[in-house]
Amino acid sequence: MAKLRIGVIGAGSIAQHRHLPEYATNQLAEIVAVCDINQERAAEVAEKYGAKAYTDYQELLKSGEVDAVSVCTPNYLHAPISIAALEAGLHVLCEKPMATSKAEAESMIAAAEKNGKKLMIAHNQRFVPSHQKARQLIASGDLGKIYSFRTAFGHGGPEGWSVEGKEGWFFQKEKAFVGAMGDLGVHKTDLIRYLLGEEITEVGAFVQTSAKDFATVDDNAVCVLKTESGIIGTLAASWAYNGREDNSTIIYGEKGTLRLEDDPNYSLVALYSTGEVVNYQLGKIQSNDEGGQKNSHVIEKFVDCVINNEAPPVSGEEGMKSLSVILAALESNESKRITEV
Repeated sequence: MAKLRIGVIGAGSIAQHRHLPEYATNQLAEIVAVCDINQERAAEVAEKYGAKAYTDYQELLKSGEVDAVSVCTPNYLHAPISIAALEAGLHVLCEKPMATSKAEAESMIAAAEKNGKKLMIAHNQRFVPSHQKARQLIASGDLGKIYSFRTAFGHGGPEGWSVEGKEGWFFQKEKAFVGAMGDLGVHKTDLIRYLLGEEITEVGAFVQTSAKDFATVDDNAVCVLKTESGIIGTLAASWAYNGREDNSTIIYGEKGTLRLEDDPNYSLVALYSTGEVVNYQLGKIQSNDEGGQKNSHVIEKFVDCVINNEAPPVSGEEGMKSLSVILAALESNESKRITEV
């Protein structure tokens, strides 16, 4: 069977640490092109994977050499590049947040539909074993009625691992559009929607820049979220958690509590009101720290959905619903009011 020919657009950290190594180990994919506006970086990364280097993504899209692309660029380019790729008849895996506005997200979805191509958004938290198990337990009624949750994603900031450090696009509003809330908060928004199996309808948020004086985007955000059935909870996203990354989620239900990625030894701990405690060893979550899960499963799921002509596990519509919560949080912070999603 012919391998899926892949082009990776944007050769920064996420491409180098996640997309490229995972495509390289995937038996069904072949990396044929790498594109980056930094010519030296494009050439160096392309050489490592035996691929052709490009500095102009339009040229790559027109080459006829690729079947699908990963869009790993600064956030403001996600929509234009994804739409151009879909229009060129290519399948697209786009990094999160998928776009900088609802209108952009809708245009991406429309382009995928019009051209009959797959559009998948790289929300990898759905594929973490503890998160999948928790979703099953919640859906099965194991916890009874869900009352509340708290979820957090925080670390010391992207300057520690981004290829450009403090000079990077992550910290520039015109390129990133949003900071920690878009980088980390959108992951947790997507996770809560996935775990609870329902939509978030209202958001109250404080979104600020307090730790990175060189940044023009937020580095600390705390939100209160309410779902369609009335479950309320908090979400924190931060680039100011120095010392140790926090990627934990806690779900509070009528019959007990689930602690996800919170215990150093067990990725999921279920504490029941009967006193019973169930510890699940399901492999650690993927993180920038050593010892985390090496494969995010995003690449594997994307390649599989294209080859088997199946619906992407995280569709453009799903990406847009998670983005909408982030947009509502930004609006709530500006207006100082609870905002409907």
